[in-house]
Amino acid sequence: MSHDASIPTAAGQEFALEVKDLGRLAYVPARAVQLETHAAVVEGRLPAALILVEHDPVITISRRPGAAEHLIAPPEVLARLGIDVQPTDRGGDITYHGPGQLVAYPVLRLADFGLNVGAYMRLLEEVVMQTLGVFGIPARRDPGHTGVWVEGGTGDGATGGVLSRPPAKICAMGVRVKRNVTLHGLALNVDPDMRHFATIIPCGLVGRGVTSMRERLGPATPGMAVVKEALVGTMRRMLAERRRPPGA
Repeated sequence: MSHDASIPTAAGQEFALEVKDLGRLAYVPARAVQLETHAAVVEGRLPAALILVEHDPVITISRRPGAAEHLIAPPEVLARLGIDVQPTDRGGDITYHGPGQLVAYPVLRLADFGLNVGAYMRLLEEVVMQTLGVFGIPARRDPGHTGVWVEGGTGDGATGGVLSRPPAKICAMGVRVKRNVTLHGLALNVDPDMRHFATIIPCGLVGRGVTSMRERLGPATPGMAVVKEALVGTMRRMLAERRRPPGA
């Protein structure tokens, strides 16, 4: 499914964001769509796009030194779980993707929005935080790590006392910028199989857990289509607010 919407920017210009919803798709063919879309934006045939997908179970490993060491499940376990392993050229470390996780790949020219890489990452974090806020989930940044985090809460310790849990990541991020146009993006845990995250050290962060909207909201967790609508609406609004008029 693909659609676009033109919305007025602060300068009165129309800004069209094409949304490509791939549904559920394996990583490799989805990557091909992403590269085709990137070429269209680089060549000026498309102003900006947002690709949405739920990947078949896959672990992606970046080129960062030591990233492969954070894959802790042996091949036979991965085979039993049906989890593929693929290299990736994005930033970051190691990440799991699977059904129930909303993956969003914005493909846009940073200069069109007055962004550098750091500001772009902060924008993606803000998009996710505002999206989660729609559903009553307070979220925040972590000063030392990219992505979006929620408080870990408290639980009973082994001695009967109260054990404070560290913040847990609910959305991982990793990007690449090629010819000033973005690739890759974010992965928001809506209702994935959280057991699959035990096959890796997520993002290479020892002692930091992951969580999902399902773990936070239980039966009140919205469906994937509802979360997509909220994220797309937030992304469109925030990009429109930053869109620079042609020639600026």
